[in-house]
Amino acid sequence: MARNIQSLERAAAMLRLLAGGERRLGLSDIASALGLAKGTAHGILRTLQQEGFVEQDAASGRYQLGAELLRLGNSYLDVHELRARALVWTDDLARSSGESVYLGVLHQQGVLIVHHVFRPDDSRQVLEVGAMQPLHSTALGKVLAAYDPVAHSEALESERRAFTDRTVCGPEEFEGVLDLTRARGYATDEEETWEGIASVAAPIYDRRRMPVGAVGVTGAVERVCPDGELRAELIAAVRDCARAVSRDLGASRF
Repeated sequence: MARNIQSLERAAAMLRLLAGGERRLGLSDIASALGLAKGTAHGILRTLQQEGFVEQDAASGRYQLGAELLRLGNSYLDVHELRARALVWTDDLARSSGESVYLGVLHQQGVLIVHHVFRPDDSRQVLEVGAMQPLHSTALGKVLAAYDPVAHSEALESERRAFTDRTVCGPEEFEGVLDLTRARGYATDEEETWEGIASVAAPIYDRRRMPVGAVGVTGAVERVCPDGELRAELIAAVRDCARAVSRDLGASRF
């Protein structure tokens, strides 16, 4: 059985103490409450402070929780709110399109799938919630890279691997794809990531008009792109779904 890392356990206990007690605590208070030597407690606090998880009041020298924890908490809540708001709309999209629907967010230089609605044909399918998709080749990833500056930077800085002979890898060509995505309001992936698979995705915004995710439809290329062209009604359905979720998140215009 793997052993716990003591320094991490102590850091976690310290954060819980700061969250549950008085607004600010001194070094002696923290060390005494956790049964730590002052030097040990100070070293952990200094590291947490450098990472933004703890802040020290300049006047009193006391410690409190830092802004980085708030950012992480908001990120967690945003993803859960996004998924909750999208449940009904993504179910409707899967039913109307007859294809699988994915909801994705930016995570670690890729797209994290946070919700997946199966294709409604009773075929055997694998739930892909928690799976990662590349930013540069998938429809979900291109949408995020086109509208989210952080995703854009990460897509350019990360390796853009050629999954098929259709994958766009060069930086100038990739920027052209993103320009087209912004002009059309949606992104496509026609056998750029997986042979025989095509998808279309659109951006989702929150009340601040910030892009918080993307929703897309994925299916066999012969169904999604009959005669070599994406089905117009499929594009419209995906964009309508993205707009509906955005409205539920408080976006007034997009």
